[in-house]
Amino acid sequence: MRFVFPYSHAFQRGRVTVDDDQQTGPGCLVEFGDGVAVVAEWHAAGNVLQLSIPSYRTAKGTQVAARTWRLVQGDDGVLRSERIS
Repeated sequence: MRFVFPYSHAFQRGRVTVDDDQQTGPGCLVEFGDGVAVVAEWHAAGNVLQLSIPSYRTAKGTQVAARTWRLVQGDDGVLRSERIS
């Protein structure tokens, strides 16, 4: 799986796209709009995906703490992030 956030970090109600490569297992790649990519873990919880992103630095050097996100599809069909921790 590959998750793509259009900005340098994930945030509440932020847009995310998912590229399902049909690979099994919890490992995935998370790419951000500033070109930074990190290895993270995901799992399905019913109709919702849960994504755990480790701490990382943005391309400008800002430290981003590790967070867990719930990815939920809205009524508009867009997948958005909701912070769990």
